[in-house]
Amino acid sequence: MNATLAAARARNRRDVALWAGWAVLVAVTVALAVWALRTLIDVPGALLPWALLGLAAVPVAVVASGLPGLRRRAGAVAGPSLVFCGLVLMVLAVYLVVVIGLGEEVDDDGQGVLAFSMLAALTAVVLAEPVRARLRELAEQWAGPRRRPASSALETFGSRMTRAVPMDELLLQLAETLRSTLGPAGAEVWTGEDGVLERTVSVPERGGSRLTLAGAELAAVSRARVSGNAWAAMWVPAVLAGAGDAGRRSLRIASVTHLGRLLGLLVVVRSADDRPFSDDDDRVLADLARQVGLALHNVRLDSALQASLEELRRRNAELQASRARIVSAADASRREIERNLHDGAQQHLVALAVKLGLARRLAEGDAAALLDELRTDVQETLTELRDLAHGIYPPLLREHGLGEALRNAANRAPVPTRVEAGTDRRYPPEAEAAVYFCCLEALQNAGKHAGPGASATVRVRGDGDGVQFEVADDGAGFDPAAVGESHGFVNMRDRLGAFGGELTVDSTPGAGTTVRGTLPAAALAPREPAETGRP
Repeated sequence: MNATLAAARARNRRDVALWAGWAVLVAVTVALAVWALRTLIDVPGALLPWALLGLAAVPVAVVASGLPGLRRRAGAVAGPSLVFCGLVLMVLAVYLVVVIGLGEEVDDDGQGVLAFSMLAALTAVVLAEPVRARLRELAEQWAGPRRRPASSALETFGSRMTRAVPMDELLLQLAETLRSTLGPAGAEVWTGEDGVLERTVSVPERGGSRLTLAGAELAAVSRARVSGNAWAAMWVPAVLAGAGDAGRRSLRIASVTHLGRLLGLLVVVRSADDRPFSDDDDRVLADLARQVGLALHNVRLDSALQASLEELRRRNAELQASRARIVSAADASRREIERNLHDGAQQHLVALAVKLGLARRLAEGDAAALLDELRTDVQETLTELRDLAHGIYPPLLREHGLGEALRNAANRAPVPTRVEAGTDRRYPPEAEAAVYFCCLEALQNAGKHAGPGASATVRVRGDGDGVQFEVADDGAGFDPAAVGESHGFVNMRDRLGAFGGELTVDSTPGAGTTVRGTLPAAALAPREPAETGRP
């Protein structure tokens, strides 16, 4: 409170000094103007009475210094007066120098004087703008900068919103703008929701505070537009108490709402020495509160959208992990079935074929022929079982990696196939299985649809970005838009998508088909190459 009183007294002393300076400026300007006119055109006839006319500014300044309403206008009067008086003295000085100082050299026929008068006028026009700019600077230093109009707060806030300024910084700039336009004694911005508001920013800084509204209080504050001290004392006394000496201060509170929901408060404060709030000030504050309400509502929508996006990302990651677990479990089942066939049924059939061979040596006649036939049937069953086990999960993929497995698959492919394996690194089994079975599916599709005489090329490479593969054939091709996506392409997309990979299919009728797939580095954990044995 003491600091506030001291600031008010200092402001009063400054205003009184400005009025005194204004009176001196007017008196001196009038005296010099009268003397210059007398020198130039011999008018007025009596110099002293007209020169003393400027002293009439002294009682005007005395009266204005004694009235609080006029005293506060000292800066608004002194600044423009300095600019005007300075321009007047500049013009008179130019005429005195040009017309009187140089005109004495010309004849008395009047033409020379006219020419020098025109020269003086042109000189004054040229000097007017730079002199006026300099006088404005001096006026701002002397009388202080003019207070910005209240409407500029709306323009400033609107322009800052379009530049996507962060909300915290935007509210701080809003408080500073409110203080420079509407609340010279202080400005505050409260924000919150569900009846709980907090002082977000304040100029000057007053620290944090919380206000809880419920029931009738919340309804009254939500419906209010712009209110003063009496209303604040009834419904939000905490805000009024935070404004300092409420008896010596006038404040306005604007409710920040959107669609009837209270989102905050705008508070501006003026001291007793400042001019009272006007209807125009209230209108500007209400419009500004409406803009702030829309901005806060948009921020909350953006926060909700970001939360929804984060939830979608989390669910997408969980879904992708679930798909990866399903694919990995299926591949693990394939490997287990292949092992069981290899270590169980295949070994039994081999043993049975050996026993039948031994029995054949001991048998004669029709029994020998029957044993030969049984042994042939067992060999064919064993071959089919091996092919089945290889199709379920190739042992070469498990033991030697993608290169060997794809070359072996190319030998059994329905179309002539060349393999270009650009990496011998080992990757997690599920990643290797995804690439292998996608290539195998693409080769099977080529065998079905590429047509007679077609050939295929399989390319696989690995780098820091992951693993990329390509299966290209020079067959009949097709129109993807007309044919649609087959079940095989869906399977390939599902396999790669389970690990964050992508599949693309490029095909043109008569120009073949190219299937490309990628697995990102995040899905791969490289291992050292394994020449022999199981990983």
